[in-house]
Amino acid sequence: MKRLGGLWPEIATFETLWHAYRRARRGKRDRPGVAEFGLDLERNLFQLRDELVQGTYRPGPYRLFTIYERKPRLIAAAPFRDRVVQHAVMAIMEPPLDRRFIFDSYACRTGKGVHQAVARYQWWADRYTYALKLDIARYFPSIDQAILKAKLERRIKDARLLELLGWVIDSSPPTAGVAPGKGMPIGNLLSQFFANLYLDDLDHWIKERLLAPTYLRYVDDMVLLANDKERLWNLAYEIGEHLAADGLRLHPTKVQVTRVADGLDVLGYRVYPGRCLLRNANGHRFTRHLRALARGYAAGRLDWPAIDPSVRAWIGHAGHADTWRLRGRIFSAIVFRRGSGQEAEPGDPRRRVEQPACEAAVREP
Repeated sequence: MKRLGGLWPEIATFETLWHAYRRARRGKRDRPGVAEFGLDLERNLFQLRDELVQGTYRPGPYRLFTIYERKPRLIAAAPFRDRVVQHAVMAIMEPPLDRRFIFDSYACRTGKGVHQAVARYQWWADRYTYALKLDIARYFPSIDQAILKAKLERRIKDARLLELLGWVIDSSPPTAGVAPGKGMPIGNLLSQFFANLYLDDLDHWIKERLLAPTYLRYVDDMVLLANDKERLWNLAYEIGEHLAADGLRLHPTKVQVTRVADGLDVLGYRVYPGRCLLRNANGHRFTRHLRALARGYAAGRLDWPAIDPSVRAWIGHAGHADTWRLRGRIFSAIVFRRGSGQEAEPGDPRRRVEQPACEAAVREP
């Protein structure tokens, strides 16, 4: 593998940091840390550049908080100036490394994502009989920082960039139950990229050495399809053995081989050959969320600009499945009006439910 060089001089420039600042503030302009950084933007960007050039930059402490989506997740938010640096690094480092990833790695990549991964699986489901689904147990907390650094060194030869990436990795906040030298914080921009890169060797091994006929990955969720059920169980065993070398293990209760005709849960959807449904839990969660929005609107705590993005985002997600009737039921039962939270303003666009977009076949490039 040829190592990449010449990246550092492009990162430690005012222009790169300026564009990184614009990306980092997107959708967050009103937050205190973002606004404070922008009040003296030029000085702050020049200071960051000087710290990077002189080798004095160090990441600051994270702000930790917990979100609850099916299960509690500890999120680590880096200071805004550190997010600017991470965006600058990603802008220069990611494109050449991303081109080395396999086609069917779908998380946090331009032109990829959940819906493309689901469509890819559905296209395969029309052609194969069985599907193997795998999940890595406690993936982010289990990432070995020394192994991650070694993987970066095999791909990058810029000593200054490797030093900076090492500082980011070493700054990971300690987590209860996680051994020293293990784990990457969820919520960190670079953590998302590291999660893809950490399993890149596994991806190529599965495709090029095991010669798996079909394989896709979204972070630590993996799906393989074949017409031979026994072959898939053998692949699961071999993948488990390979993961052990990287300090990882498969989740013992989430390894399953099933007939594609029986449907498979794939990234929030229940997918069958020729048909895709939204998982029941997703619809129930959104219904509860929409009721809470209606109550907030009725009480005057929320206005339409705060409600609209959340509703439209769910409609966009649900529209990739057969959810016409589901959306009709939800949006006819929960409507908005000041003072009640039970009825909608006449003609409000949020009352409209659009025809769902059907899954399109995704073919090998």
